[in-house]
Amino acid sequence: MKLIRTKGRGAQQTEGVIAGLERRGGAALDSVLPTVRRIVTDVRRRGDRALLRYAAEFDGLTDVAAVRVTTDEMAAAWEAIDPALREALETATEQIRGFAVRQLPESWSDLLLDGLTTGQLVRPLGSVGCYVPSGRHPLPSTLLMTVIPAQVAGVKRIAVVSPKPARETLAAAYLLGITEFYRLGGAHAVAALAYGTSSVSRVDKIVGPGNLYVTAAKRIVAFDCAIDMLAGPTEIVVTSERGNAADIASDLVAQAEHDPEALAIFITTRADLAKEVTAEAKLRSRDNVVAREALDHNGLVIVARDVEEARQITNRIAPEHLTVDAASDVNWVQNAGSVFIGRWSAQPMGDYISGPNHTLPTGGMARVRGGLSVNDFVKLITVQEYSAAGMRALGPQAALLAEAEGLVGHTEAIRKRLRRIPRTRRTRG
Repeated sequence: MKLIRTKGRGAQQTEGVIAGLERRGGAALDSVLPTVRRIVTDVRRRGDRALLRYAAEFDGLTDVAAVRVTTDEMAAAWEAIDPALREALETATEQIRGFAVRQLPESWSDLLLDGLTTGQLVRPLGSVGCYVPSGRHPLPSTLLMTVIPAQVAGVKRIAVVSPKPARETLAAAYLLGITEFYRLGGAHAVAALAYGTSSVSRVDKIVGPGNLYVTAAKRIVAFDCAIDMLAGPTEIVVTSERGNAADIASDLVAQAEHDPEALAIFITTRADLAKEVTAEAKLRSRDNVVAREALDHNGLVIVARDVEEARQITNRIAPEHLTVDAASDVNWVQNAGSVFIGRWSAQPMGDYISGPNHTLPTGGMARVRGGLSVNDFVKLITVQEYSAAGMRALGPQAALLAEAEGLVGHTEAIRKRLRRIPRTRRTRG
């Protein structure tokens, strides 16, 4: 990990590094966009013929019937996994479902003034596609994190796609009662979900993380099919003044092992703690090839001049995962996907079992949104109902606003109703 300081001779260079982190994002997608656009266009135009050709090339499928995973296969996977793992999956499911239930918004209606009732309706999306990566490691946790909020929201059709799905992932699908699961991955899977083919019906929204090709495909289809977010490599920032060096380093290594491009940063004002964490991270990643590569390329220790500056830098970076020392620290956190408080809150706990979603914004997008949640699977439909009294109270002012904008039709639609409202008689005292 590289150690830099915000004061002294290297201050200007450090500011340049931090400014670069603020601008990180989807630039890497540009290199794969031409290839991905070709695949997406091909599947959109030729449907199954293109989809199955790419499935054979990239997913190793030669039998059309093998594209869809059967319920029996999922059931067999559930029976085959270790009972302890079954229990862990059940516990994680309860935690994630409970959190999603708490997040679910409510429909409401309120009489704001005499004659005007306004409110909102909460309605689920009709269908979603959940992308579950299956690269270096099986990721049943991602299936839980994407499917459960959709179920809590009330989505009727949930389709899962995963290339060469692991037994653990199939078992998780069985636990959740998934009936539509495809052995597909990459850009062609995203295109099939977005546009539909004979084998895969289109969905209203695609959620879940993936590699560069998956992310680029989501970006391309986003105008035709809703997506959750454009996910990049995993990110972790630990901002600490009194943390334990071994704990901090272990979290940095844990997130770094996801991807050689993962971003791992420690921010502090203490030069001694910075050096301890650097040494611990080097030691703990010694036998972890992916983590070591990520830390060598993207690992960073920033020594700030004071606590306030450390906090400002943290918010400027807007990390996916953030660890802080104490509950009081959340008061200064403005930009983060998910916050972990104190030494016992190991970041991997959030990946699996805490309850909050682990599908989180990367590339600085935590400045504008949080992680995947039940809210990604519902629509808020606003409702308004006027009586004659309500129109009498607000109509004249609305007509003036419409008239100011030069919208004659708007104005007349309001005033026509105003003219039809019976005048109230005044009673003499």
